[in-house]
Amino acid sequence: MAFTDRSLPAREAILDAARARFAADGYDRATVRAIAADAGIDPSMVMRYFGSKRQLFARTAEFDLRLPDLTAAPRQEIGHALATHLLDRWEDDNGLQILLRTATTDDDAAERMRSIFAGQLAPQIAALTGDRASAATRAGLVATQALGVALCRYVLRLPPVVAMSRAEVVAWIAPTIQRYLVGKPPDGGRVDTGP
Repeated sequence: MAFTDRSLPAREAILDAARARFAADGYDRATVRAIAADAGIDPSMVMRYFGSKRQLFARTAEFDLRLPDLTAAPRQEIGHALATHLLDRWEDDNGLQILLRTATTDDDAAERMRSIFAGQLAPQIAALTGDRASAATRAGLVATQALGVALCRYVLRLPPVVAMSRAEVVAWIAPTIQRYLVGKPPDGGRVDTGP
């Protein structure tokens, strides 16, 4: 006889309600009581299944950047490929938007955002450049572009940035991301940028 977790529908309802509430209200204003009401359950069940609002948020913000294999792209197009991918991720998964909103005021969320970019992007950059020493710096610089655009487009909703098409945003940021990924460092250090 197969074991089934009868709490699974309640847990999923809580997670769905939490994602929506965190996206709408941000971490600070979202309450466990409001999340429970949205899920149609008692607030004590949220605490029972997830322990705290912070732990619940951490569960809703778990995601993978699902980075493409940049080593498979033509060398001169990797900035464009990554810019397109990251913009797609921001628009297709509101978990990033939730995390970004919260990271501006919550140290744990900020650490999670840092670890996502460092842990998922730096290894790809090291593979591209063959230079592990500069990979973390390069990943950090790519994050400045990705997070800056996301903050202005999805959180602050700056009208000129919101009005741009996806193709326009990619066209503006891709050259900078390309330079951060494989360009020569300004101190004169040599990085192989390929043909």
